[in-house]
Amino acid sequence: MPLHEAPALPDGRRLHLPGRGTTFVRQVSGPPGAPTVMLLHGWLVSADLNWFSSYAPLAEHYNVVAVDHRGHGQGIRSRRRFRLVDCADDAVAVADALGIDRFVPIGYSMGGPIAMHVWRRHPHRVAGLVLCATSARFALTSADRAQFAAMRPLARGVAVSNRRVRQRVFSRLVEWQTAGRNYGDWAIEQVTSCDPRHILEAGTELGRFDATRWIDDVDVPTAAVTLRSDTVVPPERQRSLAASIPAIHEVLIDADHDVCVTRPQVWLPPFLDAVTSVTASV
Repeated sequence: MPLHEAPALPDGRRLHLPGRGTTFVRQVSGPPGAPTVMLLHGWLVSADLNWFSSYAPLAEHYNVVAVDHRGHGQGIRSRRRFRLVDCADDAVAVADALGIDRFVPIGYSMGGPIAMHVWRRHPHRVAGLVLCATSARFALTSADRAQFAAMRPLARGVAVSNRRVRQRVFSRLVEWQTAGRNYGDWAIEQVTSCDPRHILEAGTELGRFDATRWIDDVDVPTAAVTLRSDTVVPPERQRSLAASIPAIHEVLIDADHDVCVTRPQVWLPPFLDAVTSVTASV
């Protein structure tokens, strides 16, 4: 069903991260003593659009934190170039600000590399990992590399252009991302709330990301949610990621990349199973 109006959402607030900027987080308390999960959303969307259907079901069992990444939604706006490692460090800075010691990063699509970087850069903070609809590498073919590389000069041009040009470029990107998908007014608003330069830089970063040399070193309980009909991140790349991590718990969903938005009834049961498989070991 198209999302023309905002769904029910938990309370959120602006959160200043010293030395980094101001972002937006939602925080929901779960049962006493419950582990904390941190929701890391995908490219070109906000945390709310990615996770709105997951907030309440997760909060029945966990403390839940969701953050908007740099340039996405109400996330940090900075003159610095978008980097996935900065998003990972932002996530840990959010945990610091909220008094959270260890947590389970849950990454969807672009949020997967961010979650992987959280584990690699701050291993003592990570209790487990859940990697959804994502890959250890996004640019495998020459077509992939060309598509991601094309965003680099666009990002430079957008950085020095006027607002009208920036919005025109971004509108084309949004049209490409949402082609043939009837998301509704609220969902489109979540996409268009993103910063055009950061979005293009994020695409370039995804093209550069390559965890294949170190992903098999993951040493915390991990689950993967693989989408078998994904038209954005090829399923074989998702399966390859899962096969690279020792003792991973993989769940399969016969659905496309936007299942968490368009078909929450299909998304939630296997997703919650994946989270439970990780937190049961925490």
